[in-house]
Amino acid sequence: MPKIKSEKKSRQHETIQKQGIQFNTTLGQHILKNPLVINSIIEKAALRSTDVVLEVGPGTGNMTMKMLDKAKKVIACEIDTRLVAELQKRVQCTPVQHKLQILVGDVLKSNLPFFDICVANLPYQISSPFVFKLLLHRPFFRCAVLMFQKEFADRLVAKPGSKVYCRLSVNTQLLARVDILMKVGKNNFRPPPKVESSVVRLEPRNPPPPINFKEWDGMLRILFVRKNKTISAAFKHSSTLEMMEKNYKVFCALKNIEVPKDFDMKEKIEAVLNTNDFSKMRPRTMDIDDFLLLMHEFNSNGLHFS
Repeated sequence: MPKIKSEKKSRQHETIQKQGIQFNTTLGQHILKNPLVINSIIEKAALRSTDVVLEVGPGTGNMTMKMLDKAKKVIACEIDTRLVAELQKRVQCTPVQHKLQILVGDVLKSNLPFFDICVANLPYQISSPFVFKLLLHRPFFRCAVLMFQKEFADRLVAKPGSKVYCRLSVNTQLLARVDILMKVGKNNFRPPPKVESSVVRLEPRNPPPPINFKEWDGMLRILFVRKNKTISAAFKHSSTLEMMEKNYKVFCALKNIEVPKDFDMKEKIEAVLNTNDFSKMRPRTMDIDDFLLLMHEFNSNGLHFS
């Protein structure tokens, strides 16, 4: 009986200790507190005893502590030094202390270390840049199980024709297999965010598609400015035509091709778009194969986007 009282007192002390931290919601600090949700996320990550896990935004370490029991090592990236101190305090003098490495700083400005799996409750404002930092990271990792704002997760998995289908959908699905694993209500966090959340699994495509991603994304940026308009409408803006002409002249100079004096970029683009009826297509209904074929047609005609 005294032991039960002691454990209860210890838990209460731990709770009071955590409540002393004022979470910074501008940094996206919404700490996942429900142990059932935490266990479910870790279960879906299918951690192995040989795995190095990258965790972004560990908070007070609720998920970190459970992963330390299962993995070979956890590398926790945290920008808030107060939470770093909390995490260090929590592992101090425990059998898993040697398995934790803490990287202090902004994960978007840091070089990612080697890891097998990424498990994270991400601050919502870094969701998009972090996804692409992750998917362009080498060497390849096995998978990532990530918590996102529900609306963001819906965009990641959106299919052609969906209202939320966008450049993010196409880019993510080009580089990875992506699935929504579960929805998480706002009351599972402290403090509760204003939105619902979803847990997503990303598995990088290995090998990746043999394309220049920077150029691919450059093309998609143009097409998705107005995704409901036809493709031909997207290439009528003077700034786009100027950029395409500048790139074409660089390409011709490198290949020792002479550019005719009466060269008209608008006509050249129209000729490309008239193949396979691209000019009438709309980005919101095109799939990845359509975009790959379109880029191939542009590149075959010496037209580039980066």
